[in-house]
Amino acid sequence: MWPSVDFLPVLVAAVASMVIGSIWYGPLFGKKFMVAMGMDKWTPEQQVAMKKKMWMSYVGQFVASLVMFYVLAGITYNFVYSFAQGGWAKGAMVGFIMWVGFVLPLKVGDVLWGGNKTLFWLESLNMLITLLAAGAIIGTSLYFI
Repeated sequence: MWPSVDFLPVLVAAVASMVIGSIWYGPLFGKKFMVAMGMDKWTPEQQVAMKKKMWMSYVGQFVASLVMFYVLAGITYNFVYSFAQGGWAKGAMVGFIMWVGFVLPLKVGDVLWGGNKTLFWLESLNMLITLLAAGAIIGTSLYFI
């Protein structure tokens, strides 16, 4: 049975994921990411064209995050209810389980089929931190429902 999901923690988790991503792909690893993606070789015209449509990427990513964290919340609620206790640690544990069970195998597959190892580490670890944070936010919200 899928429990009723509280949308506020889902929204907060989605905003947190955007903040984490902007720090991760900005000051922390932005230059490495750009090199790994080949963006460092773009012409000024290509850079301008990308900047013009970047807002659509942010909106699309935010919507995708809402969907992902809605599902994470449903799974977390079921997981936590089965143990009759909530909290940030339980929520983070569910985020970690989702990372190990879904994100990591997909990213390993990307590398095995010719993907970039630098992107593997950047994207995989960003998703680990994001899912841990989202799980903790959602798990904490269970104290209030």
